Amino acid sequence: MAINKEKYTFLLAELDSKATLVAVSKTKPIEDLQELYDLGQRDFGENYVQELVDKETVLPKDIHWHFIGHLQSNKVKYVAPFVHLIHGVDSLNLLKEINKEAGKNSRVIDCLLQVHIATEETKFGLGATELAEVMNAAAHLKNVRVSGLMGMASFSSDLKLVRKEFQELKLLYNQYAGFTILSMGMSGDYSIAIEAGSNMVRIGSLLFGERNYPVK
Repeated sequence: MAINKEKYTFLLAELDSKATLVAVSKTKPIEDLQELYDLGQRDFGENYVQELVDKETVLPKDIHWHFIGHLQSNKVKYVAPFVHLIHGVDSLNLLKEINKEAGKNSRVIDCLLQVHIATEETKFGLGATELAEVMNAAAHLKNVRVSGLMGMASFSSDLKLVRKEFQELKLLYNQYAGFTILSMGMSGDYSIAIEAGSNMVRIGSLLFGERNYPVK
């Protein structure tokens, strides 16, 4: 499916200067990413390490690559040389591994700590107490910069619940001085997220269409 150019233009106008649009391009072919790049998009989000590495190799070097999936510690080394922002850091051990690999590449890697705000237990993320502990430890890591928080609301038609979860994350975000990025909101709930204070949204299906995952 070709890029929905009208929707892309609409999204940019709607977001205006309020939020950065990260185009979630997982499972999408190089041609689709290049088409969106040619329209001016520079921030792309990927969930799978090997797919991200493969795309980074062939696409323009001024792209800001966001890793938005659940990153395993043993795969950090593959994205550390180039990744722009890691969204889903959900443990101190992972943050330490990113710090180690960033040091090997003489980089400081920006990271977001993922907070568990949804009702589903299957979603990853830190609680408020764990977040405070990780933030204290992060102050001693020289090759990572915790730039803010990321969260995923419940997959629910209850908009009051979704709004409440986003608002709770914004309150937590406000407790920490120096944060600059609050990444929350996807194709189905980005408008509510922006109302709650998000300044970065992760949009995939609205731009690229529904994903066709390979049959296993």
